[in-house]
Amino acid sequence: MSDTKTPFELMMQQAQEMARAFNPALSSFDPKGFEKLWPTMPKDAMEMWFGKGISKDGLDAKTRLLLTLAGMTMQGAQAETPFRMTVRHATEAGATKDEIAETIAQMSMFAGIPAMTRAMELAREVMEDEKKDDET
Repeated sequence: MSDTKTPFELMMQQAQEMARAFNPALSSFDPKGFEKLWPTMPKDAMEMWFGKGISKDGLDAKTRLLLTLAGMTMQGAQAETPFRMTVRHATEAGATKDEIAETIAQMSMFAGIPAMTRAMELAREVMEDEKKDDET
């Protein structure tokens, strides 16, 4: 095999070296930690903005967020940070771990097993983080 790097790998390596040169602390920066700085919206706020604020007989925030997870899974769960944040918000809106897992699993029929697997991995990360936070 060849040790030749792709142009993307070379660009990422150069960006990492430049970040270390500007600020050595950036060499250990984890983008997942950054998303934890963004607060989870309270359920009442989600209901007001995304839930039954438009129509009192409409979808509640939990259902809307589960639909959002389904759509993001259909896209291959490529947007990791928004996906993880949506899982956090769905949990806050009352979705159970089983409902989140079932929503993602349902999409395997339409998006395929790789997209479902990736989405499930991301959701599991969030749920494990929440479990650790609850224990501390």
